[in-house]
Amino acid sequence: MDTNAFPTQSARTRRFTLGLPRAFTLSPDGHRTLFLRTRGPEDSTSCLWLLDEAGEHLLVAPETLGADGPLPEAEQIRRERTREQSTGVVAYSTDTAVTTATFALNGDLWTLELRIGAQPRRVATAGPAVDPRLDPTGRRVAYVTGRSLHVVEVASGNDQLVASDDDPEVSWGLAEHVAAESMHRTRGYWWSPDGTRLLAARVDQTPVQRWWIADAANPASPPREIAYPAAGTPNALVSLHAFDLTGQSVELQWDSTAYEYLTAATWDSHGPLLTVQSRDQRTLQVLAADPATGQTHLLHEQRDPAWVELIPGTPARTASGKLVHPEDTPDTRYLTVDGQRVTPPGLQLREVLDVTGESVLFRASDDPSDCHLWLYDEEGLHQLSDGHGSYDGLRAGSTLLMSANTETGRTYAVRRPGHPDQPITSLAAKPSVTPQITWLQAGDLQLRTALLLPSWHQPGSTKLPVLMSPYGGPALALVMRVNGHWFDTAQWYAEAGFAVVIADGRGTPGRGPAWEKTVHRDTLSAPIEDQVTALHAAAEYCADLDLTRVGIMGWSYGGTLATAAVLRRPDVFHAAVSGAGPSDQRLYDTHWRERFLGHPDEHPEDYDRSSPITDAAKLERPLLLIHGLADDNVVAAHTLRLSSALLAAGRPHQVLPLSGATHLPTNEAAVEGLMRHRLDFLKTALALGRDLPGAEL
Repeated sequence: MDTNAFPTQSARTRRFTLGLPRAFTLSPDGHRTLFLRTRGPEDSTSCLWLLDEAGEHLLVAPETLGADGPLPEAEQIRRERTREQSTGVVAYSTDTAVTTATFALNGDLWTLELRIGAQPRRVATAGPAVDPRLDPTGRRVAYVTGRSLHVVEVASGNDQLVASDDDPEVSWGLAEHVAAESMHRTRGYWWSPDGTRLLAARVDQTPVQRWWIADAANPASPPREIAYPAAGTPNALVSLHAFDLTGQSVELQWDSTAYEYLTAATWDSHGPLLTVQSRDQRTLQVLAADPATGQTHLLHEQRDPAWVELIPGTPARTASGKLVHPEDTPDTRYLTVDGQRVTPPGLQLREVLDVTGESVLFRASDDPSDCHLWLYDEEGLHQLSDGHGSYDGLRAGSTLLMSANTETGRTYAVRRPGHPDQPITSLAAKPSVTPQITWLQAGDLQLRTALLLPSWHQPGSTKLPVLMSPYGGPALALVMRVNGHWFDTAQWYAEAGFAVVIADGRGTPGRGPAWEKTVHRDTLSAPIEDQVTALHAAAEYCADLDLTRVGIMGWSYGGTLATAAVLRRPDVFHAAVSGAGPSDQRLYDTHWRERFLGHPDEHPEDYDRSSPITDAAKLERPLLLIHGLADDNVVAAHTLRLSSALLAAGRPHQVLPLSGATHLPTNEAAVEGLMRHRLDFLKTALALGRDLPGAEL
């Protein structure tokens, strides 16, 4: 294995994501597939492609369109919220028949007839276009520019202002920060099925506090102002409005004081459908709306003493109007259709992908290390994928597009009855290291755990220092039987001489509502305990683990977990690396943080208990703190406040600022340098011997 080259390769390939096909659309007859993909493993420019029975065809190469202007600010924000790592065509939409597509390129709006040889056509707009979407008939494109919502006729070029406001604090058709970052809702408007009307969100940022993010490396640049609703502070005022294209509109009515969060919205054949949630997140209501009067009526209400979890793709309705929604019991998150459970106990609903006719395509887990593709229809429940891994997909009639991520790699194939599978090519790089994973279940809770050892290690030959590398939080499970960049990175550390342990503890998704809600009111105690349990289980399995030299490393929530672990359990953890960790829980956003800890005015002790700053004076082990100075999700103030508390307590530590980096750094030099710096820090902190085979990395 060429381990020394791995950091360079990981940085240049954006953690092996470049060249992967994504954002699929199937034509109604299932014979054509649209998708996005870069043209190689180190090419960051995303292109639009078409797969038909003759093979793959490049439809849009962005550099041929001459679009070299700057990205609109709203588009930059949208990409940061979705963690977009590519340039070029990064999103598109089509009509229902999939005969026309539209996309924006550096603010320019383009349409394309979806046939081989057709050329993209630039459409004049009132300003730089953000989030353009074709109406279902393909005649019009809606887009946002300058905080206003417009519709342009594809044939005539006639541009119509649909919604605007003179108040600079008000925007139309864009998702507010907490919706895009914490609710899975990245959109702010939706077409009606007949393409004659629009549902649009109005967002008033007036009540939201202002923060300023400066570019410390360029003091001549003015700071960037952002509206950030930190825990306990006011949210944006969000309302929802139905527009026709004659200038008429109506506001949809609900009690926005009691239910200030608009968590989901759509417009199906039965009319507008929306979900609203209370500020404490313990109550969620699904409402049907009359677009003519704005009146809404309650279809479903869900309550939970901790919080109601938001499941992507829900709510939805079948063709006959049956509501598709989750139902939680302590042990199982069920899929329900028309109020009836259609999945068995122990099968955890993860996401609804599509509702067509009376059928529901969804993802669910019966083991937290796997996530399978399932279909519920009038004939019952069907599992469409098999074998370990994580599966995704789309359907159009009898055609199924399945994405499979397994330990052996990622595959993409279109399946049609009576035909051989038609693959979609992945151009992603093959990592220069090969993960060698031992799967364990630790302790009484059977914590899913992955152990990675150096390929050169001979049992009993030497003691290996240990590196715990968790995420450990509610947003993500790492111990999945998939091909993941985190396993590649873990193996790179292993080749340097570490035994790497990755464990998913309480609070991580995929094991049912009660498991997820163990961290209610305390987001650190149980996860730290679970990391200790996983460490000891790995050491019991492999006697070569040196428990006198244990480091822990993580990013985002994982960074907070690493810091808290080394502060609270220095008897177990002897060094820590924390990247972009939210150290002061009062600085994180309302929807995410109050979900777990409640309102800070009502539960200040929970915020203190879940903030590593509270324990700063306990530090007695080496600690490296890393933070991007341009991060507008977990702002750098988290790390700076923690560092100040450590200094005030006389506790030595290191801080590595990343100039210009956001929550997910992408600069190649910075990413590569960061990997090597973390490794050097851990080698020094844990006294990794220079005589080991991997010591030269």
